[in-house]
Amino acid sequence: MLPERVKVMKKAIKNILLILFFIFFNNVVYSDIKVKIERIGAPIAHPWGISQIEGTHYLVTARSGELFKVDIATGQQQPIANVPAVFAKRQGGLLDVVMENSRVYLCYSRPMPDGKAATALYQAELRGNALRGGQVLFTSNFLSTSGHHFGCRIVLAGDFIYLGLGERGERDTAQDNTLYSGAVIRLARDGRLAPASGDNWPKGVFSKGHRNPQGMARHPRTGEIWLHEHGPKGGDEINILQAGANYGWPIVSHGREYYGGKVGEGLTQAAGFADPVWVWIPSIAPSGMAFYDKDMFPELKGGLLVGSLKFRSLYHLRLDGEKPASEQVILKQKIGRIRDVMVAEDGAILLLSDEVNGGLYRLSRD
Repeated sequence: MLPERVKVMKKAIKNILLILFFIFFNNVVYSDIKVKIERIGAPIAHPWGISQIEGTHYLVTARSGELFKVDIATGQQQPIANVPAVFAKRQGGLLDVVMENSRVYLCYSRPMPDGKAATALYQAELRGNALRGGQVLFTSNFLSTSGHHFGCRIVLAGDFIYLGLGERGERDTAQDNTLYSGAVIRLARDGRLAPASGDNWPKGVFSKGHRNPQGMARHPRTGEIWLHEHGPKGGDEINILQAGANYGWPIVSHGREYYGGKVGEGLTQAAGFADPVWVWIPSIAPSGMAFYDKDMFPELKGGLLVGSLKFRSLYHLRLDGEKPASEQVILKQKIGRIRDVMVAEDGAILLLSDEVNGGLYRLSRD
């Protein structure tokens, strides 16, 4: 009888797994939008961030520590000199880049004494093909030898710079009110830290309780800062940032431990913690975020574009009012892990493929 019982149990488990599969994946809609995808220029190993200089010229970072000027019209690439030294270990290195006027802002993992590193923000002026007058504007006070969870997305909004920091793989530091770990930092363009937004937080802290921010963008109508971050096993989140809000990691989470157990007490909500406006279960490992407000793809206008590292896809989230309501995949497994997303002036979508043979791609109307 035992072998027969084993067969029945295996069949039951298989059926349960099939049901869970359809629950998790049946809500993903695949778009029928006709698109053309093309590589721009030579491959770049593990690119991470992209920002427009002017016209068809863009800056692209490579995690190894290189910075390139790329002309998306011709594909020509030029290396940029005088980039700061980076801690290029696992997820660390030269990460996000944002340019405004002639000023370049770089988020990177800064080498520190004793083999440690800290998430840092660097500013310089771009003159020709070199950075000049560079200075470190901010360095996190949490140092670690870990190569994980640097965060490192930048948004410029008004007079301020917003910088998302991960918890470096040491979760409890996201709730430590003495540390910049697991926080969004707000600082002036000259590096002066803004007043703390929460009680007993270090100067400059705008929000806390973040695990690993990988996408951040300013809403074109409301001006609010949207941020997405990685959960553990499931529970990736989109949050609309509020001054002084605590987003709960690791006390609250919609994900589970990688081995399958509960995170902490298994809470998904608790008093004193802000709720996400969107959750992915299972995780898509989101990276890069951009609001789409151009005319090349009218079907996407007013929505949010998010890259996926795990599923190697580009997601479009339709908004109902000012919150996500549904999602669809508009590019599936064509260029590898999608690390960053940007909308070009003509409405084309620029994507970074985070692969050894990765690089910059242009998605346009076919």
